[in-house]
Amino acid sequence: MNFLRLLPIILSMLLLGAHFFLAGLPVLTGLSVAVLFLLILRRSWVPRLFQVLLVLGAVEWLRTLYMFAAMRIAWGEPWTRLAVILGTVALLTALSALVFRTRKLKGFYNPS
Repeated sequence: MNFLRLLPIILSMLLLGAHFFLAGLPVLTGLSVAVLFLLILRRSWVPRLFQVLLVLGAVEWLRTLYMFAAMRIAWGEPWTRLAVILGTVALLTALSALVFRTRKLKGFYNPS
């Protein structure tokens, strides 16, 4: 059942991995996927690590939004749909970090 609770995190990290793959960054692609295996560990530092990674991922989506929107504006092409889509992806990536605040996952990663 924890898999379903962790699904937003898994999807966000896989989407970041796909983004890095398309950007030609194989090391970040591999790290985005490999770090998911840490979710198996029942350590108290795992949620903090993923919260930091997901916030950094949201910042990366916002940086990408800025770069692509600036290019499209310079070319005189429409950019609003791009901004809405990448802004939504950034927001959902950041919000997926809140999954660790649920009672069940707090108990799973902080067994005391």
